[in-house]
Amino acid sequence: MQLHKKGYNAILTEAPMNKYIWLLLVFVLAELYIARMTVCLSAITPQTKTATLVPKGNFDGVDSVDTTTLTGKIMCGYQGWFTCPADGANMGWTHWEKNDVFAPGNCTVDFWPDMTEADADEKFATPFRHPDNSIAYVFSSYKAKTVLRHFKWMQEYGIDGVFVQRFVADTMAGPAHLNRGDTVLLNCRQAANKYTRAYALMYDLSGLGVDKMSEVIDDFKHLVDDFGITKDSYDRAYLHHNGKPVVAVWGIGFRDRLYTLDECMTLVDFLKNDTVYGGCTVMLGLPSGWRMLSDDCLNDPKIHTIALMADIISPWSVGRFGSNNPSELDNYVSSVWVPDKLWCNAHGKDYLPVVFPGFSWHNLQGWGLNHIPRHGGQFLWRQYYKALHYADADMIYQAMFDEIDEGTQIFKCTNAPPVGASHFLKYDEGNGEQPDHYLWLVGEAGKMLRGEIPQTETMPDRLDPAAGPKKN
Repeated sequence: MQLHKKGYNAILTEAPMNKYIWLLLVFVLAELYIARMTVCLSAITPQTKTATLVPKGNFDGVDSVDTTTLTGKIMCGYQGWFTCPADGANMGWTHWEKNDVFAPGNCTVDFWPDMTEADADEKFATPFRHPDNSIAYVFSSYKAKTVLRHFKWMQEYGIDGVFVQRFVADTMAGPAHLNRGDTVLLNCRQAANKYTRAYALMYDLSGLGVDKMSEVIDDFKHLVDDFGITKDSYDRAYLHHNGKPVVAVWGIGFRDRLYTLDECMTLVDFLKNDTVYGGCTVMLGLPSGWRMLSDDCLNDPKIHTIALMADIISPWSVGRFGSNNPSELDNYVSSVWVPDKLWCNAHGKDYLPVVFPGFSWHNLQGWGLNHIPRHGGQFLWRQYYKALHYADADMIYQAMFDEIDEGTQIFKCTNAPPVGASHFLKYDEGNGEQPDHYLWLVGEAGKMLRGEIPQTETMPDRLDPAAGPKKN
């Protein structure tokens, strides 16, 4: 419908009653347009998944993330794999339970999430009890409200965004698994747009069998065709680099995989060069020994061929050095990060080193509790400093935002975890570290990366930990 200026003015001036009718009509149409162009913040349903996404946040604001480049960013890994009974996912206690039971003595996490900010409809009661005998609640990544809060924290603490993990071996397991994966990804998309953070898709090939790479390709087509992932011009939160949307593929070249390097080449070529679905900047998650074809890496030069096909190289470093002896990190930096960066510079690739706060999977795997201690954040801060000062990193991958399974998370965790048959760690190691300590610390590391504060090996003091985030 077109409203010509002359006719519109005539209606308003010559027919007083029509004036109000037309004003009402214009108002209704405007409201419908706004509703159409606003991101729904309720839980995703199959009926709303295909709705066009338009950002609610102001990506031109001073505190928004520049999603046109990975340079200058700290991007976290985001598992988003936790579910609970009655959350709508119909998948039970995913990534909480052990031996099909979630109760004291049977769980898979070594830290307990801080649930003090959660609303009643996103708190799921468990048989665990805190030291004061109160019910210990957990969250579900399937709940849009919870994911929104996680991205709100990122904005508050100055963290740039996340790579959303997508385990194709899991999404192929059945409709409920696919729905869970789709829902979490779209929850992240909504949250990133609302809070002006960056997000990108990361395919984790863990658990994928042989001759299954075509299903990864089909899954990507599904995300593009049905949800516009990487192609939706209204989705300003999706991370781009060198003018193209970033898609990460994690798990190429590890010794314990069934899929072949030839299959991996096919996937990378598709993401980069397919005439319909390609045109992506591809980041590879490789073993730490990828360059020398040693240690955790296959001894196959095809890995170098695949690396040359890609755009960004990100070797996995979690657990490759400990925290009690500083020389372990020093040796890793000099033998891995520095020569890796030189290789990438020589071959026109970007280098994305991985840092982690500590490691513990006592309840998941039975190892000793606190296998790689955090030392109050000193261990993580030294990694940031070494990556910047010695490896000349201009982008960093933070493992992980929410992986309490392996104790690498940085999101808020309680300092009063449940007591009983299962044992848990807490952030407070005697120096008053708060539940948000690692969100704050990664935010400070981002300032160091961007040159807003000097590069220093000494972790900064938090003058008023109880004050919370400095950003609004």
